[in-house]
Amino acid sequence: MTQQKTLSPRDWSLLFLLALIWGGTFPSARIVVMEIPPLTAVLHRTFWAACALWIVVLATRQPVPKDPRVWGAFLVMGIINNALPFSLQAWAQVHIESGLAAILNASTAIFGVLVAALVFADEKLTARRTVGVVLGFLGVATTVGLTNLMALDLRSMAQIAVIAATVSYAFAGAFGRIYLSKMPPIVAAAGMLTGGAVCMAPAALYHDGVPSLDLTAVTWTALGYYALVATAGAFLLYYRILSTAGSGNLLLVTLLVAPVAIVLGTVILDEALAPRAFIGFAILGAGLLTLNGTFFRGTLLRRFRKVPPPASAPVPPCD
Repeated sequence: MTQQKTLSPRDWSLLFLLALIWGGTFPSARIVVMEIPPLTAVLHRTFWAACALWIVVLATRQPVPKDPRVWGAFLVMGIINNALPFSLQAWAQVHIESGLAAILNASTAIFGVLVAALVFADEKLTARRTVGVVLGFLGVATTVGLTNLMALDLRSMAQIAVIAATVSYAFAGAFGRIYLSKMPPIVAAAGMLTGGAVCMAPAALYHDGVPSLDLTAVTWTALGYYALVATAGAFLLYYRILSTAGSGNLLLVTLLVAPVAIVLGTVILDEALAPRAFIGFAILGAGLLTLNGTFFRGTLLRRFRKVPPPASAPVPPCD
């Protein structure tokens, strides 16, 4: 087992920046779906984000895949990592608060661990991971509320939709590791968003009709942020952090996104969440920290074993 990297101050700043960007996704999506049908909103998101990333691919002279099998993998990833979860979340945000959607979305890491344990021999459930997963499920159950879950009204169905989106993300992570791990990340991101847009176009046209461009300035602004900043830009930042901080530390971003979304939802949309949601998020956060392991291996072990902290964090390489 490789030792998890120590986060440098620069890594932390990039991690907080990504959390700020992704936290803004939820209130911006809420604004967009107030005027645009959910499927059309997702078509906008995937199409404009794909265009932006292909511009970066061409500008950096990355190789464009020509193998039909690779484009088939892009199509599958576009469905399970973009089209399906984006659509479920967009529909859900018509019926629930953006902060609540962000809290439930944080369970992505929990399902990611479970799916990886089922698929990969080197991702078995250890005792620590099992505790983290159990805490995560308790947090989600507390956030949703079991009585509300059994009501089967639009609000409870919307919460189930967000959870289903996180399951889809988890399977996408496993699929991407198998079929796209050897590809330049920016090319893989551009390809899967293209696959997502290809899938969303007929669905949006059939269900919503031809998209209207006669939108308010607020909606256009939210849509621009939704597609270009929180999707295309966030992918670039995500892979930059991954290269310096490692995948384990990147799990922490899911813990940081929800508070940002809650604050922005309160300030921008005047949302208010039930106390149950905050309690559930605290339990879910404990599960994510347990999965990450940094806190337990670093802070607690140094305290009880009297191991001195490292003198300084390694300086990440400059690209």
